[in-house]
Amino acid sequence: MDLILWRHAEAEIIRPGLDDARRALTPKGERQARRMAQWLNARLADSTRIIASPALRCQQTAQALERKFKTVASIAPEASVDDLLVAAGWPGSSVPVLVVGHQPTLGMAAARLLAGADQSWAVKKAAIWWLRLREREGEAQITLHAVQSVDAL
Repeated sequence: MDLILWRHAEAEIIRPGLDDARRALTPKGERQARRMAQWLNARLADSTRIIASPALRCQQTAQALERKFKTVASIAPEASVDDLLVAAGWPGSSVPVLVVGHQPTLGMAAARLLAGADQSWAVKKAAIWWLRLREREGEAQITLHAVQSVDAL
């Protein structure tokens, strides 16, 4: 199973009176989302299931792919790693799953799956971490297939 973790692109800074869930992408964030979407679209299987947090910044990031995606309330800001993994169908999904979500949950999910530790790993804005579950000699292994920062595109 492929699990692709995509952090939302740069969003407005929280300010008094602005609901965190309604923070929109900045113009820079819109460019970041488009650039990463182009990179992803060249690599994602057509069967990839895409899920996104209901937060506006995640919705806008996912829309840059110009593919169908499902909004999943359980991966909103402050979601747990367990919530994210259940929503993604880890480890049993028969298709790749792309999750458009938030820090620190994305970094914590990567740490748990790759290192077996609940640590807060940093995932840059608009970056992806692509994890792959595979079987080798009868043993399940999780590998880091790719880490891509929008700054390196």
